[in-house]
Amino acid sequence: MRILSGIQPSGKLHIGNYFGAMQQQLNLQQENECFYFIADYHALTATPDSSVFVESSLEVAMDYLALGLDPEKTVFWKQSDVPEVTELTWILSCLTPMGLLQRCTSYKDKVAQGLSPNHGLFAYPVLQAADILIFNSELVPVGADQKQHIEITRDIAGRFNNTYEELFTLPEEQIIKSVAVVPGLDGRKMSKSYKNTIEMFEPEESVRKKVMQIVTDSTPVDQPKDPEKCNVFALLSLFACGDELSEWEEKYRKGKTGYGDAKKRLAELIIEYFEPYRKERERLQKNPERVEKVLEEGAKKARLVAADTLKKARKAVGLEK
Repeated sequence: MRILSGIQPSGKLHIGNYFGAMQQQLNLQQENECFYFIADYHALTATPDSSVFVESSLEVAMDYLALGLDPEKTVFWKQSDVPEVTELTWILSCLTPMGLLQRCTSYKDKVAQGLSPNHGLFAYPVLQAADILIFNSELVPVGADQKQHIEITRDIAGRFNNTYEELFTLPEEQIIKSVAVVPGLDGRKMSKSYKNTIEMFEPEESVRKKVMQIVTDSTPVDQPKDPEKCNVFALLSLFACGDELSEWEEKYRKGKTGYGDAKKRLAELIIEYFEPYRKERERLQKNPERVEKVLEEGAKKARLVAADTLKKARKAVGLEK
């Protein structure tokens, strides 16, 4: 299948990014035709610091390559290096009803978090639709909060196909329910917007300090605890193997452990899990030219596909013969 997904360079990537999207993206590249991009146009909706914006995209690319993205199997590029997407966005915008965008919960949530209600933020789903449709993507791995945007993409594609011709593939989303929402330090979804993240490659001592800050209830050490309602256990379940996780569940239910013990083990597991990737990340940090080359080559491949789709869309709407 043809798979497409993107991630914004809006800060250090964290374990919520990894388990919510990146892990499945990397697994999918083994047997599929994958197109993955760094969504720098999307990141502009939050008015990022221009002095570090380019570096942020490079940092994200390093993270993906360190974690195992294979540029021989996967087309990997920076969104702004494929300008065909923005032209298609305008064409699709002229077919997108205002009411469709006004119903987007993501826009309302971000404004509630304090982001400026600019047009880019409001029209974000149309650009996302163009990202997906220009590559005729069949499957889009996303977090649970993006499911509505895939539905909107299907709606926009359907409107184009019904108005002009059957050009666009209607994509399906892929969400792994067990990791769709990774809890952050405060119990809410782990998100840079909430400032409640644990980064994949931050210093070990910082990881330990943050893990000890995870919010728990006030149940005494010797009292039974409900693992299904515990943020620490939810994160443990992502890192601990089957037998160990079963042991922790038994300790919780029998009141044989305190949250502090679980937090210490969680910190160890996080550090151990990302250690081999950390070493590769350090090697890439010393050779940014290699990373830039991967993105440049990926953009060339992506533009070949995008240009072909855009040409067909332009003909369909009457912009060229």
